[in-house]
Amino acid sequence: MKRTRKLTLTTLMAAGGVSLTACGDNPADNVRIENPGKSVDAWAYASLQECKDKNEVPDDACVKADAAAKEDEAKSPKYDQQATCEEVYGPGQCVPRSQANGGGSFWGPLMTGFIVGQMLDGGWGGRGMYRDWRDGGFYTSSGGRVWTDYSSGRTRVGSRGFDAPDVYNAPQKVRTRSSVISRGGFGGRMSARSSGGSRGWGG
Repeated sequence: MKRTRKLTLTTLMAAGGVSLTACGDNPADNVRIENPGKSVDAWAYASLQECKDKNEVPDDACVKADAAAKEDEAKSPKYDQQATCEEVYGPGQCVPRSQANGGGSFWGPLMTGFIVGQMLDGGWGGRGMYRDWRDGGFYTSSGGRVWTDYSSGRTRVGSRGFDAPDVYNAPQKVRTRSSVISRGGFGGRMSARSSGGSRGWGG
């Protein structure tokens, strides 16, 4: 039986408390990015103010990560119906939005916060974070699984989890149920699950 450990975050944006759960100490079980890169420490926050108040990372790293999360949210996938969006992100995790210049309305995922981490080159990076209802995991907007190292209790993510999501370069079309089945939410790279086996994490 897999062991589980929970890292409790503070209040979500527009919601109550949330737990970030990682199954055992093999995060590759639910990885979306095929080659997630060397695992690095990460800190998860629900807001910019929380990030600054905790004093775990530099304030400028908090600001950078918060800005990246807002950018992710603005360019997040669009869904034609609430139910279609919630098939990926879960009940209550989608919100109505309007396209610019009278382009119509759509539904989009609610970001649960953002992560901050030190990159392999020594700099700080950050990305928005969201929950995928289909496996209950938390991911960055590029598809990197955010997990808790069972042995140390530290929050970890593959270094490529800080990459800009593939969806930025994809046509911003409103997604239907058929496209949800074929692609899903953020992070269009092949997942380790769908390729029939674990590719593993670096580090």
